[in-house]
Amino acid sequence: MNYQPKHLLVTGGAGFIGSNFVHYWLREYPDSQVTVLDALTYAGNLQNLRGIQNNKSYSFVHGDILDTALVEKLLHDASIDTLVHFAAESHVDRSILGPDAFLKTNIEGTHSLLKAAKKIWLDAGKTTHRFHHVSTDEVYGTLTLDAPAFTEQHQYLPNSPYAASKASLDHIVRSYHHTYGLNTTISNCSNNYGPYHFPEKLIPLIIVNCLEGKPLPIYGDGKQIRDWLYVEDHCRGIERILLNGKVGEVYNIGGNNEWTNIDIVTLVCQLMDIYHPHGAPHTQLITHVTDRPGHDRRYAIDATKIMDQLSYKPLETFETGIHKTVRWYLDNEEWWRGVMDNSYKKWLDKNYSDKKPRSQVTEF
Repeated sequence: MNYQPKHLLVTGGAGFIGSNFVHYWLREYPDSQVTVLDALTYAGNLQNLRGIQNNKSYSFVHGDILDTALVEKLLHDASIDTLVHFAAESHVDRSILGPDAFLKTNIEGTHSLLKAAKKIWLDAGKTTHRFHHVSTDEVYGTLTLDAPAFTEQHQYLPNSPYAASKASLDHIVRSYHHTYGLNTTISNCSNNYGPYHFPEKLIPLIIVNCLEGKPLPIYGDGKQIRDWLYVEDHCRGIERILLNGKVGEVYNIGGNNEWTNIDIVTLVCQLMDIYHPHGAPHTQLITHVTDRPGHDRRYAIDATKIMDQLSYKPLETFETGIHKTVRWYLDNEEWWRGVMDNSYKKWLDKNYSDKKPRSQVTEF
């Protein structure tokens, strides 16, 4: 073990992946201290952190990563040695409708964190520290059907405002290592699924709409391909990087698990037919809508580097992970109904109202 985090600051720790990471870390490392910083926007929810409110190793701060002075105070007062950065605007559709928030939060927000880390750690001579930035495979752009999967050497070719903002801040994080000597690492992960996933994303949206008998909107022909990874396996990958990753390096985390969107939706419908037979067959709810602008055709992650160098391996198969996910949403109706407030419903209406159903689906 090369590095052992003792006092962690987790930004965006009330979001989907961040909250799963906090639960995982406190379970695996109960002697460490975890401070969560979250602005509690639409995707951040304190209910995601239920069950650990009284844990003496955990504390929550309601605040914005753009507040550099606040971040500096947290880093100093809590003796933070490790910052794990999840906080981000992360939905492609939202970035198309309103890119400004993505540039501000993702780029300016990350730079705010980097400035605070430099001041509190480097300027004070603290050499034992780690700044880990959680990024996405979308920075690499799109792949043809027969192209090899993304490696860490793949050229950045982002195609959406969201992906472009993440690509930009990947470079900024890298620059703070090479210019100032900040101990940084970056991970680029494939699509995650699992508990606490906000129901604007594909898998939870399909589950919830099946339960409510609503249409299942599928962009275009639905044959866009994504690599899917159970969220706790993503957390394990970040753990391996924090403990044994080389400072200044980038690591791809993936599940070697490519599915088309339409096949994912069909599978979830089949599981819902079993677990929630009312309304079966749920595939009758599938509705093809006009594709979104600049929709990447395929993502695929080559995770050879982290597997070979850091002994990483996903523990969940897609079969076990998707069953766990469907069951979690069925067992936690109070949670998903609670997060689907009026602002979310208004966004759904805005996003899909101008996307007409397609009677005939074009093959690409």
